[in-house]
Amino acid sequence: MENDRGDLVDLYVPRKCAATGRLIEAKDHSSVQISVANVDENGRMIRGSSTHFPLSGFVRAQGEGDDSLNRLATKEGLLKNVWSYSK
Repeated sequence: MENDRGDLVDLYVPRKCAATGRLIEAKDHSSVQISVANVDENGRMIRGSSTHFPLSGFVRAQGEGDDSLNRLATKEGLLKNVWSYSK
């Protein structure tokens, strides 16, 4: 929520799990947000630029955190030939 001056006044801003789309609640203490640094064509980190992947505790409890992170990073173009989808 913003006030009249445009300042953010909420104490808690909810996030959504990148893997499932579920809302990550304030009491979900097993959720994580992983930030992956963006790199240039030479493989050097671009300062101040990263891609964020919030994962809920549900995904982590099911043992799907690593697979979900690989899938999301491949979709964003950060990984190649790591995760493939087959019907």
